[in-house]
Amino acid sequence: MPRFNYVALDQRGQESVGVIEASNSNEAVGSLRQAGYFPTSVVEEGKGKAAPKGTKAVQKKATRVPGVKGKKGAIVLFEKKTVKSKTLMIFTRQLATLIDAGLPLLRSLTVLAKQERDPVLHKTIHALADAVQGGSTFSESMAQHPLIFNKLYINMVKAGELGGVLELVLNRLAEFQEKAQKVKNKVVSAMAYPVIVLIIAMLIMVFLMAFIVPKFEAIFNDMLDGAQLPAITRFVIAISDIVKNMFIPPYLWITVGAVFAVVIGIKMVSGSVGGRKFMDRVKLSIPLFGDLLRKGAISRFSRTLGTLVTSGVPILQALNITRDTAGNVVIADAVSKVHDAVKEGESIVQPLEASGVFPPMVISMVDVGEETGQLPEMLLKIAEVYDDEVDNAVEGLTSLLEPIMIVLLALIVGTIVIALFMPLISIIQKMGNPGGSN
Repeated sequence: MPRFNYVALDQRGQESVGVIEASNSNEAVGSLRQAGYFPTSVVEEGKGKAAPKGTKAVQKKATRVPGVKGKKGAIVLFEKKTVKSKTLMIFTRQLATLIDAGLPLLRSLTVLAKQERDPVLHKTIHALADAVQGGSTFSESMAQHPLIFNKLYINMVKAGELGGVLELVLNRLAEFQEKAQKVKNKVVSAMAYPVIVLIIAMLIMVFLMAFIVPKFEAIFNDMLDGAQLPAITRFVIAISDIVKNMFIPPYLWITVGAVFAVVIGIKMVSGSVGGRKFMDRVKLSIPLFGDLLRKGAISRFSRTLGTLVTSGVPILQALNITRDTAGNVVIADAVSKVHDAVKEGESIVQPLEASGVFPPMVISMVDVGEETGQLPEMLLKIAEVYDDEVDNAVEGLTSLLEPIMIVLLALIVGTIVIALFMPLISIIQKMGNPGGSN
């Protein structure tokens, strides 16, 4: 851990000199401030000027700063380095509100740092404030934290700084995040319902197959004296044997290995360019869900590009950012072709149409916006339209999935019940006519 020589003033204005351990100078300054000190010089040991004369310079033993916990020997595993999109959205809205109210940027960051509960964002806001106070621009400070602030966020802030309209850009960015989060939540909620139902159905089936069906099989063997079971019963018992053996070594290890191999295979396929493109194209073609994912992707593309261009980001740079944040390789490829066309001075309509992803209405609206010089406004209008489309698709999908899932559960449980009751009927008949076998 690097060590930094510092010169700081305490709350009484008296100068204090010492050494503090921190990962970088910004963190050292932040730690000193949290301890109630006002640093005037923070220099890494062995670099820069020595401590001023007349003070007790630390050479061998580091002075312990009250309230600053040393990190020597601390080992942090799986340290969280990102923040939730909802947390970042709230931070953006609050920062926009404070700046719009007339507070300076540095003062606004200080206020937000005091009330922020998320430890990662709290530490990041302190680092941003220190960097801004050190002379860096706000966008340059954010660029030091790529895991929290993406290219879209940084470039919009940079455009706002260059145009002198940072508060306006932050408000647009907050609105963008809120609407994008709303669309994402709707898509996730629509996907969550069938997934939960399928998981419940699978758990019920596994329980019946692993614990209930074997008990009935033992009863059938004892009561029917080896008589031929119905075909559906034999089928259910065969499935039950497979499920039951899955939890018994060595078949258990084979099952675990197979699941592990499937997970690794999916990761390898999705990690390659061709595999990711294939999987994303399949997602857009899935019955029921594909249309919903497509509309969500079009809404994201339109809102991202429209917001960037409206905020003053150059069109080519905006297209690059939109491609990187598309979330779907098929959409990203279409945006790359649009970028190449615009770079050559051509229209963006032809590559959008050639991609086969965007519906004719979107192509027509983009064409009109390009001809009238109102492309950013038209893109934002497309995003609003497709937000409504996502709402309607979610409602329609939910209303359609409910009966489908009910029927699916009925088929699974009903098949097992019928398979078990058919031999029971034979047993009951045999018990009711004990002399019938003679």
